[in-house]
Amino acid sequence: MNMMELLNMDNASLPEKYKKMTYPEMEERVWEIKQKLGKKLFIPGHHYQKDEVMKFADAAGDSLQLAQISSLNKQADYIVFCGVHFMAETADILTGDHQKVILPDMRAGCSMADMADIYQTERAWGHLQEMFGDTILPLTYVNSTAAIKAFVGKNGGATVTSSNAHSMVEWALTQKERILFLPDQHLGRNTAYELGIPLDKMAVWDPHVNTLIYEGDAEDIKVILWKGHCSVHENFTVSNVHEVREKYPQMKIIVHPECRREVVEISDLNGSTKYIIDTIEKADAGSSWAIGTEMNLVKRLIGKHKDKHIISLNPNMCPCMTMNRIDLPHLLWSLEKIEEGKPVNQIVVDKDTSDHAMLALQRMLDRA
Repeated sequence: MNMMELLNMDNASLPEKYKKMTYPEMEERVWEIKQKLGKKLFIPGHHYQKDEVMKFADAAGDSLQLAQISSLNKQADYIVFCGVHFMAETADILTGDHQKVILPDMRAGCSMADMADIYQTERAWGHLQEMFGDTILPLTYVNSTAAIKAFVGKNGGATVTSSNAHSMVEWALTQKERILFLPDQHLGRNTAYELGIPLDKMAVWDPHVNTLIYEGDAEDIKVILWKGHCSVHENFTVSNVHEVREKYPQMKIIVHPECRREVVEISDLNGSTKYIIDTIEKADAGSSWAIGTEMNLVKRLIGKHKDKHIISLNPNMCPCMTMNRIDLPHLLWSLEKIEEGKPVNQIVVDKDTSDHAMLALQRMLDRA
């Protein structure tokens, strides 16, 4: 853990007492502590979280949006981040030294972010520099570890979100001849293709076999995609789209750009979580939609927009088991430990990592 210090890991297991409390008892205690701590406490909640947690969120949004909101909140001493590990890291990078960022359950992670570790990335970078020289600019999706963000910052690159990926890829290609896009190959491929870069000018770096996968002349490669993916979005298939088209011919299909290229290509619309939420919000009453994204969000949209017919693009899809990890018992536990003055599961990114990651974040914030 040389890139990041995790505090209080020995306290990361939920005490038995919380497993014996009823949900009404836990909810009452959470409200009590929120009232007691007042503005000293801030609870951001990611769109993919469970309703039992989101009802206590002071702000809802996507990962970077929540980190930015947290950074603007100078009054909160404690930021209890209901999201996943990389989101809490970003919040710690952007917030003040006096603020403590807490992740209620240390098991809350992102399988995509874990698909690019710093050792694989540095090794890959060495090989790619040998192949292409100083012609590559690294970009990383915000769904990545602080160490990867720091690597990108050190090497002149920037972070991207699914909302601003187009503008950031365009910018990157004005800086260098090629880009390395981490860690989600699908977002990188979909973005580059929509910007007019043909698929035969894209290659895939496989970190497990330490090999660049491509056909044709390597000199023609413009985009190098890290072989990573979102385990939820990759499970939406062409068959799912065809089944919806057959059953509901008038239904619009909207998907997240973390889905496979072939799924995005035959859907009606694609865009970030915010884009999906805004599109459904603005849609006409009586319209019908199949949504290809995380199930908790889809269920929340169904509940909120009863004037529209909304379904999941894949009816058998389960919520993301890591994005969805934080529950009411863990939230209450983290709040009670704060109340005791003994906070657990604090996320602290070391200064060197934080400073370099901030470069990558700032390059994005300056342009997008």
